[in-house]
Amino acid sequence: MAISEYTIRLAELDEVMRMPEIECAAAKLFRETPYDYLVDSEPHSLEFYKARQQENLLWVVVDCENHPVGFAAVRILDDEVYLHELDVVPEHGRKGLGTRLIFAVGDWANSAGFSAITLSTFMDVAWNAPFYEKLGFRILGDDELTEPFKTIRREEAENQLPLDKRVLMRWNF
Repeated sequence: MAISEYTIRLAELDEVMRMPEIECAAAKLFRETPYDYLVDSEPHSLEFYKARQQENLLWVVVDCENHPVGFAAVRILDDEVYLHELDVVPEHGRKGLGTRLIFAVGDWANSAGFSAITLSTFMDVAWNAPFYEKLGFRILGDDELTEPFKTIRREEAENQLPLDKRVLMRWNF
C-alpha cells in the first residue's frame, strides 16, 4: 500500500474502540527488546481515548478503506503539547506513518499557538529516542523538567518503567 493511500485526520468517536487494539498490536514490537514485558501490559482505557477524542487530541491514520491503522494521542500539560501515545499497526509500519502523525500533531500544535511537542520514551530502542532525534526532538536535561514532567516520571515509575532507560524529549518548532 503506497503512502498516498493513507489519510491522517482527527479520530471519530466510533473509532475510539480500535485504539487499545492498535496499541496492543504495536506493543508486540517490544518482544525482541529488553522491554518484552510491555507486550502483555494493559492498554490505555477506552475512557482515556474517548477523552482525547472529545478534546480533539486524537489523530488517526486510516487506510484506503478508512480503517484506523495508527494513531497519535496527546495531552496538554500546562502550556505544552505532550505526545502521550503514538502507535502504528506493525503490518502498516515502516512506511512513514508515525512520522506523518507527528508532523500532523506538530502542524496543529503550531497553529494552536504552542511552540513545542514533548514526549517520554526509551533511549535504547531504535523506534523510540533515535527515531525522534532524527525528526528534531532533543533530550531534556533534568534541570528542564517542569512539575508536569516530574509527574510523568512518577507515573512511569508506578507503571514499573525503568527510569534510567527513559528520556524526556522536546521538539521546538
